[in-house]
Amino acid sequence: MTAFANRAEIADANTKRLDEWFERLERMPVPEGHRVEIVGGCVYITPQRDTHWLITFGVLRALEDRLGREAKVLSDVRIDFPGRQNGFCPDVALLKDSAKKDETGHWRYQDVVFVAEVISEGTAANDYGPKRIAYSRAEVPVYLIADPYLGRCHVYTDPKDGDYAEPRKVDFGTDIDLTGTVIDLVLKTDRFPRD
Repeated sequence: MTAFANRAEIADANTKRLDEWFERLERMPVPEGHRVEIVGGCVYITPQRDTHWLITFGVLRALEDRLGREAKVLSDVRIDFPGRQNGFCPDVALLKDSAKKDETGHWRYQDVVFVAEVISEGTAANDYGPKRIAYSRAEVPVYLIADPYLGRCHVYTDPKDGDYAEPRKVDFGTDIDLTGTVIDLVLKTDRFPRD
């Protein structure tokens, strides 16, 4: 059995458990304007701020402008990733054109080709740590972290051996050239707000 097959089995086993957890969370009175994720078996509820949304929307708009309205671009939609109980809701996830939901109604992590996460102060360690590892193990070709506290983006590409190499760091206000990647665009960051 290959290492990839083992990860797929782990993700499938986690899906049943994550379904139970998310069903319970949906019955809870989560305040409006908050996002719920499960990272490594821990539940995180984070408020959505205007800075966070403006950056997310900027990335969504750039993808739509480049790829068209038919592109499968998701925001805050649950996707289960490899690792221990990882039910992430990426700020932005781009799926392959051929992506289809599985028999349980979930999008498959194997179809994710780009993820962008905007840092929230309380959960930044997840984006830089466990999520980065899970996205690399899922072989997501491009992972972008936008950090409004630092005023900088971190661009991770070409996952290998369960992690990404050192990121390219780009300050807000500088264009990010992603033309050699699966999304093939230049992302403008001049309108990304800082916190």
